[in-house]
Amino acid sequence: MEALERLVFLDTETTGLEARLGHRIIEIAAVEARGRELTGKSLHYYVDPEREIDPGATAVHGFTWDDLRGKPKFSSIAAEVMAFLGDARVVIHNAPFDLAFLDQELIRLRQSPIARRAFNVVDSLVMAKEKFPGKRNSLDALCDRLGVDNSRRSLHGALLDARLLAEVYFAMTRGQGSLEMSRDESRDTLPNIDSRASLPLPAVVPVSLSDDAHASHASYACALAKQSGVERIWS
Repeated sequence: MEALERLVFLDTETTGLEARLGHRIIEIAAVEARGRELTGKSLHYYVDPEREIDPGATAVHGFTWDDLRGKPKFSSIAAEVMAFLGDARVVIHNAPFDLAFLDQELIRLRQSPIARRAFNVVDSLVMAKEKFPGKRNSLDALCDRLGVDNSRRSLHGALLDARLLAEVYFAMTRGQGSLEMSRDESRDTLPNIDSRASLPLPAVVPVSLSDDAHASHASYACALAKQSGVERIWS
């Protein structure tokens, strides 16, 4: 009997948008599937970035450096991350973004970047643009279009996003439905995977931005929209 293909769905959260400018990974998660079913195996770490987090990035995922001090540094988890990816087909939404950050982390450790390793990487954003040309193809937009329940996704989180990506990928490659599990199972499982319970969420409070801060945030928002393929609809 032919072995089922091993898939890994990967997502990261970061201190900012540009790895080449010294921004770092603050959260990394990956979930495994065999064939078209999740196996229950996963990898998930919050990471001390050893630097401040851009306010615009905090607005996306909710974390500041203070929330992450004392968490593992990437150097201590790199071997485990690479081992988990192993021989899998690695599915990432907007792969160049996450791979750029992984490469920079590996290069800091004097290790080979992903491009020099035998990984089979699939960019689900490219797939979505081919399948739905001219439409918004962010993860949220795809969840809405394909009937994947993302109602518990108030902030970006790598583990929840990796699980949602798995559902989106299977829906796109099968053309309908989602994972081969019942909706009841999905509802029972998804609430438990947003493991922010291990970290206190920062309070959401209104702030008054200076002109310079507002301009910086607007610039960040424009770049974020460009990265995700979503038309900018805010100012």
